[in-house]
Amino acid sequence: MSLEIEPIVARLREALPTAGISLRKNPGPSGQHSLLIDSASLIDVCRTLRDTPGLEFDFLSNVTGVDWPVAAKADTIAIPEGEGTAPTGGMLEVVYHLYSTTLRTGPLVLRARTVDREKQVQIPSVVSVFRSAELQEREIFDLYGVIFTGHPDLRRILMWDEFVDHPMRKDYVAPDDYEYEPTPHEAVLEKAKKHYGERQKI
Repeated sequence: MSLEIEPIVARLREALPTAGISLRKNPGPSGQHSLLIDSASLIDVCRTLRDTPGLEFDFLSNVTGVDWPVAAKADTIAIPEGEGTAPTGGMLEVVYHLYSTTLRTGPLVLRARTVDREKQVQIPSVVSVFRSAELQEREIFDLYGVIFTGHPDLRRILMWDEFVDHPMRKDYVAPDDYEYEPTPHEAVLEKAKKHYGERQKI
């Protein structure tokens, strides 16, 4: 069954009249439109999508992050339908893909955005609604730096605890010492030689 997003928006706005919900159109050939959800409304929207008869989006298949150093560029990918634009400055975005196993439809794409990229990087965890988000939110925290408030075990999952920064950020700069690289080679080896000197055992 193909997904018609406008009736879903109408159902959500009827059920949650004060929720921040914005329809975003995808200009690409896939036509996979999305809903931008205000962070304060995210849990209520997810619970409504899961529990409302006729919607029943009971399966969260994927959660991923996007770094937008220039927030306005996000509106070229998910075009607002006369409902506001991205904030100035930069932001981080979390994208969710929901399916209904009962109605065999999806994906329904949700988006949530942080206020900025530096200090206000909180988004509510949806683990209380979709348990499948637990490890994926940890991955986004690790690689992008989004802090998922209410997550039951928010810690790094791919990088080690002492790792500095978030390597999927677009302005991330890789170190030149590669302290944890056990067998440096090619470009990594050359960087290590410059850092430690040719005579230093690598």
